[in-house]
Amino acid sequence: MSQKYETLFEPLMLPNGVTLNNRLVMAPMTTQSSFVNGMVTTDEILYYKRRSKGLGAVITACAHVQENGRFAGSPSAATDAHIPGLAKMARAIQENGAKAILQVFHVGRMGDTRSLRGEHPVSASAVPALREEAEVPRALTTEEAYEMVEAFKEAVRRGIQAGFDGVEIHGANTYLIQQFFSPHSNRREDHWGGTLEKRMALPLAVVKAAKDAVETYADRPFILGYRFSPEELEEPGITMDDTLALVDELKRTGLDYLHISTGDVMQTSIRNKSQKKPVVQAIAEAVNGEIPLIGVGSIHTPEKAEEARKMGMDLIALGRALLVDPDWAVKVQEGRPGDIRHILKQSDPEQAEDAALPDAMWEYLLSRPGWVEIEE
Repeated sequence: MSQKYETLFEPLMLPNGVTLNNRLVMAPMTTQSSFVNGMVTTDEILYYKRRSKGLGAVITACAHVQENGRFAGSPSAATDAHIPGLAKMARAIQENGAKAILQVFHVGRMGDTRSLRGEHPVSASAVPALREEAEVPRALTTEEAYEMVEAFKEAVRRGIQAGFDGVEIHGANTYLIQQFFSPHSNRREDHWGGTLEKRMALPLAVVKAAKDAVETYADRPFILGYRFSPEELEEPGITMDDTLALVDELKRTGLDYLHISTGDVMQTSIRNKSQKKPVVQAIAEAVNGEIPLIGVGSIHTPEKAEEARKMGMDLIALGRALLVDPDWAVKVQEGRPGDIRHILKQSDPEQAEDAALPDAMWEYLLSRPGWVEIEE
């Protein structure tokens, strides 16, 4: 292994005492491959097993906490009947020494009646997303918001009982938790909205409920993380000032890490073009080492991973790089970064088999030209 990459393979002890073997984790990515009822498929299990080698942790695709919080092909953590399948997923990840982290979410207004099998999407307020054919969601009642918090708590319990090493709360990528934090989607005037502090109420309540589940059900140290998107383009939308206020509250809750969701780990503010500092660096400076940070976004080479480490990212999440080459981490650690595969050849049956991508995920990748480089 080249000395310039050795910091990627240093172990990291999280605040709860759990040690990750190195600083590389697999980013949560939607496989769209679970059964219609949210049960985990064999294809998904093989997909995770193939990619867990050489990593400190694997964060799964988002599992919905309520049936009205799903999208097509998402795994479910909404009922106890889903625990056995989730357990198989956890074991497949852990077989190669990586920690298994279950991401939990609710789709909120990003769902639609078709994918919800006739149910109407819900959100903080009856404000549609700014996308084509977005449906106007139904605003959750005050009581339903409390029930949502309980649903997240129960999903964490199921993650514990399925044998996962941790859970990541998905408060990013415009899904329900972010919708409660966003001034665009949250126009409420009750306990759950209005001021910045009240817009933080549901995210912080979910974290507290998750902590309660860990204290009640876990018989060993259990990792708890939170993912967030730093900004929104919507007006009004989440600003960096909003996010720094939320981060300040989150780091007091006893979480083990914060995961900053960006399309490119080097990106600067999408709202303030005069700000030239990468947003992850600005957050790292504000956090000042008080809680581990995960950086993600267009990290395809070990050089870029090292750049992100130098900006204050304690952990580096690899997404598309691991879709194309599941052995990315192994090759870097063995001093073979030149052998990393950067193009998927769909016509090569051996390579397609080696990639272990579920059919639904192949279709998804092909429908998004340029997201990963695919040679037909």
